[in-house]
Amino acid sequence: MPRAWSQIVKGALAGIVIVIVIVIGLALLGGSVSEIIFGAHGLDINGRALAHGGATIQPDHGWSFYGGDAGGQRFSRASQITPANVTQLEPAWIYSTGDIGTKPNAALSRSAGETTPILVHGNLVFCSPFNEVIAINPGTGAQVWRYDPAIDLQQRPANQFICRGVAAFQDTTAQGHCAARILTATNDGRLIALDAKSGKLCDGFGESGQVTLNPGMPLLWPGEFQLTSPPVVINDTVVVGSAISDNARVQAPSGVVRAYDVRTGAPPPVEGHANAWAPMAADLKRGLVFIPTSSPSPDFYGGLRPGDNRYANSVVALHAESGKVAWSYQLVHHDIWDFDTPSQPGLYTIWRDGAPIDVVAQTTKMGLVFILDRDTGEPIIPIEERPVPQQAVTGEALSATQPFPIRPPALVPDRTDAAEAFGITWFDKQACAQAIESLDGDGLYTPPTEKGTLMRPFTGGGANWGGSAFDASKNLLVVNMSNIGHLIQLIPQDQVQTVTETLHQTAISPQTGAPFALRRELLLSPLGLPCTPPPWGIIAAVDIAQGKIIWRKTLGTTQDLAGGLALSLGTPTFGGPIITAGGIVFIASTLDYYLRAIDLDTGDELWRGRLPTSGTATPMSYEWQGRQYVVISAGGNSNAGAPAGDSLVAFALPDA
Repeated sequence: MPRAWSQIVKGALAGIVIVIVIVIGLALLGGSVSEIIFGAHGLDINGRALAHGGATIQPDHGWSFYGGDAGGQRFSRASQITPANVTQLEPAWIYSTGDIGTKPNAALSRSAGETTPILVHGNLVFCSPFNEVIAINPGTGAQVWRYDPAIDLQQRPANQFICRGVAAFQDTTAQGHCAARILTATNDGRLIALDAKSGKLCDGFGESGQVTLNPGMPLLWPGEFQLTSPPVVINDTVVVGSAISDNARVQAPSGVVRAYDVRTGAPPPVEGHANAWAPMAADLKRGLVFIPTSSPSPDFYGGLRPGDNRYANSVVALHAESGKVAWSYQLVHHDIWDFDTPSQPGLYTIWRDGAPIDVVAQTTKMGLVFILDRDTGEPIIPIEERPVPQQAVTGEALSATQPFPIRPPALVPDRTDAAEAFGITWFDKQACAQAIESLDGDGLYTPPTEKGTLMRPFTGGGANWGGSAFDASKNLLVVNMSNIGHLIQLIPQDQVQTVTETLHQTAISPQTGAPFALRRELLLSPLGLPCTPPPWGIIAAVDIAQGKIIWRKTLGTTQDLAGGLALSLGTPTFGGPIITAGGIVFIASTLDYYLRAIDLDTGDELWRGRLPTSGTATPMSYEWQGRQYVVISAGGNSNAGAPAGDSLVAFALPDA
């Protein structure tokens, strides 16, 4: 997000405490779309039958991949915690990395705590925003080992200091040192292999345990190219994507997907075809890796790259051994809105008429959910090409249509009429109405213009990197989305200096090599609140076999943004949900400092646990020595205005 969320409420606290705000907050409490659950039989990613009809689901004892399993279901079969006892949850242990006291303030102010641990080889293993890999005891939180790759903390990473997770590999042909290993990727472009038992470097991997990725050209600054999401291990191959600074220049560093031998670090002869910064998924049986690809460069002007820009903004299935494309499906043609495919593709098995279907479910920044056949990429729920607005700047080469699934409908709105402008006072509301009226805003895919465009959802949502969770026994996909608006404006290059001097607090991205630079900022009222109406964050459950929204609720309050006044207006969300066999959705992700437990069947909040700062990460759950734990990183998020933290917090029922 280009501007800290805390700035949205700066200067507004005096107004937000007046009675009218409380009334507005109460009136805008979220409600469910429907509370009917369509039950069905199901299978997990490995083809194992899930229980149904009252049968007992055997608990998982681990969470061995970033998304719970290789396909990113984010489902735990641990069932000890239920709606009947969830209110008894209490902190079981808290681990602190110590970053708050040891890292420079400048680095902390550019960091985001987005890690999700994995449970492998008897340890919980995770990474800090600064790429330290840490193993701790799952039952006590005591540190077992720690590895520091010593990245340069003076660099300016393209997307903050971020590490979302690590991957594991077990070599069944070897014993001893590094037969079990942890793979991690760094903000400074390295892929590193560590012994899972000791945290020591695997000397036989690359050069002394490390492979340095080549961005293909000199960087404009240290950090223009970085690795933020966990590697994917599939068979004997480890695959890694990359993140590149948005809107800096037309000729950007190479963002191809790369694969290496998981034992030696040697690259195969072929690399993948598209940039991917978000987490990837793997189908171990099919030998396929599923890539959520990003937008082409630069993001907001495409006149120099005519056509649909094949493989960008797509789900791409690659053969892991060769990197060759098995199939691809493009979700946005000729993207000029920064509508990256932002989240891990979900590899699920849905049920229709008593028959299983293996699918890929992809959530998007547009608020749309696409369901594709896993073998062919063909739509399971039909997708139609619909005409979209065409009033672009001279030289642009728009697509006349864009893909829309016929169901479910978008989970968040794509437009705001001036009459819907939000404001806590009449004057605030009128200022927002005038601002909205002054902008081009014909809904989704309205092109950026020199006049200025209202873009909703903004570039940080609907869905983002947190992804979604899936309960195969009910065909239910649970996803959280952000719901505010951006002001997008193209600035002719010969006017950039003048505009920069006039709008000195607004970030202007150069898009060097293109005829236009970019102005991008949240559309805010004079009091610093969003002009688009609440809820500003939501969570929803979708039956993806039928394409039906089952429930939709507001997610998040203003408690930690407005001096303790907890209005249920929702907040932008960073991080995703998980589902447990006890029938509970666990999610943090909001800008108030809570981990929440939500009833899977109704969407009702059952419990919330206080965190040291915002948990802008995805939780995980596991059973260890007969006790179920739910773990969340409370690391804050500098771009979202949530203070930096360094805690990993585990909750459990009282120890009998």
